[in-house]
Amino acid sequence: MERLNFIKNGVLRLPPGFRFHPTDEELVVQYLKRKVFSCPLPASIIPEVDVCKYDPWDLPGDLEQEKYFFSTREAKYPNGNRSNRATGSGYWKATGIDKQIVTSRGKQVVGMKKTLVFYRGKPPHGSRTNWIMHEYRFVNTETTAANAPQKKIPIVSPGVPMDNWVLCRIFSKKRSSKNEEENVQSGQDNAAAARKLGVARPVLYDFMTKSRTDLNLAPASSSSGLSGVTEVSSNGSDDHEESSSCNSSPYFRRKP
Repeated sequence: MERLNFIKNGVLRLPPGFRFHPTDEELVVQYLKRKVFSCPLPASIIPEVDVCKYDPWDLPGDLEQEKYFFSTREAKYPNGNRSNRATGSGYWKATGIDKQIVTSRGKQVVGMKKTLVFYRGKPPHGSRTNWIMHEYRFVNTETTAANAPQKKIPIVSPGVPMDNWVLCRIFSKKRSSKNEEENVQSGQDNAAAARKLGVARPVLYDFMTKSRTDLNLAPASSSSGLSGVTEVSSNGSDDHEESSSCNSSPYFRRKP
């Protein structure tokens, strides 16, 4: 059967109506594992790109959609296991702990997923951006036991060790919409808590109304029986008059 090729000039081109939304298990088992062992892929839909040679916004594909790439990890130091994830304008920084990818049947660990965030500038003073990368790596449980020492990694592709192949999912996270949802949810939670405690909602009155009866105000509870609306008289008296009526405008007038 002829393999389908949906990549043109390094960009994914699917027919109208088709979307590429694989699960973590499908990415590892159906694509990354086959790539590691040089087996035919279900479809030529994921290009090979060295993601750290580009800034995330310069990678092939639509900026508004998720991007998938096969890539190889470059060692940061000659004798170390840390990867070099620096780009032209910044670097990818790992966050959280790696997540195991487990098969839906058999519950077998087949891969690991690392989450990284892109920072502009140089560490440790880079500025965080909205770009996120999920880096998938294949775990060969048949040759490496959980508590056994690491064996020599075989080379399954010309010049590329098996452990160096990774599959990257890169996308821009819209944090503003999430913050708005959190603010709405917080406001709803506060309102529900206030109702539960019997706290009355604040009432706003229009003091420009012509009639006191329209305000539906209760008489003032002060001992003098006067309202809290005070105006400074403009006549010859130096004393302040306090009016119990709301017929006059509720602003202050200076004595000439």
